[in-house]
Amino acid sequence: MSSLGGYDPGSGRSAHAANSPTPIPVPSLLRSLLTDHLDPGYAAAAQSPRRRGRTADWTWQVLAAVVVAAVFALAWSQARATAPGVRESQQVLAGSVRAAETTTDEIAARRNQLAAAVDAERRSRLAGDAEGRRLLTDLDTANFASAATPVIGPGLTVTVTDPGVSRDLTDVSKQRVQGSRQVILDRDLQLVVNSLWVSGAEAVSVGGVRIGPNVTIRQAGGGILVDNQPIFSPYAILAVGPPHALADNFDHSSGLQRLRLLEASYGVGVSVTAGDGLTLPAGSVRDINYAKEIGAK
Repeated sequence: MSSLGGYDPGSGRSAHAANSPTPIPVPSLLRSLLTDHLDPGYAAAAQSPRRRGRTADWTWQVLAAVVVAAVFALAWSQARATAPGVRESQQVLAGSVRAAETTTDEIAARRNQLAAAVDAERRSRLAGDAEGRRLLTDLDTANFASAATPVIGPGLTVTVTDPGVSRDLTDVSKQRVQGSRQVILDRDLQLVVNSLWVSGAEAVSVGGVRIGPNVTIRQAGGGILVDNQPIFSPYAILAVGPPHALADNFDHSSGLQRLRLLEASYGVGVSVTAGDGLTLPAGSVRDINYAKEIGAK
């Protein structure tokens, strides 16, 4: 038996004197008080909620995993079910866009034919006397100023090529479009066009679209629209005018300086060439509406 009289199963059973009583091992009350702080019933009750809590946690985790898997499976099945419809809708929309473009081109060609016929008839009727010829001269001047007639002559061709992938550089004056591959923006082309006008250009076109009254160059998402017509890189800007004077003035303009800065900072392609026989199309002619006071005649 230990010094505290603790329970010893083998105590007194291996060897004992004859005719002497056999000692029965009994747990020591003092040792039990020192080692067992809880009654066995309390200990069992304390362990039971812990086991139930662990079981509940595992149950909720399994249920959550099942719910997440069910959601992903449902989303995947819906995506597969709707994919053919989405592709069909895209094809229908693309076909509608192509049909609208074809119709627009046909209407524009018909308009040009009718405009040419009207101009020929007008000239044949007005060219017979001096008053008619004076009216034709004034009309030609007005049509040229409004970009309503095509122009052929010498001038400059400014070609601006978007690099496609913008480098992580900061422009000195304004930020480029965040997260976009586009570097050339509408304000860049606007500045170039205004610089060409100031340099002495008599007629200007951007991307094959004539610049005239009520014609705008603006940004539309990731594209650039000129007179509501999309244009794409490389952007060709044609300016008809005295080639030498136009080139000298444009070399010192803010528009070309802007392009050179974009060239050095972002890798934009910039080309300025002089040439003869540049052809600029006629611009769209729109009616000018004036505001009137309500009730005024």
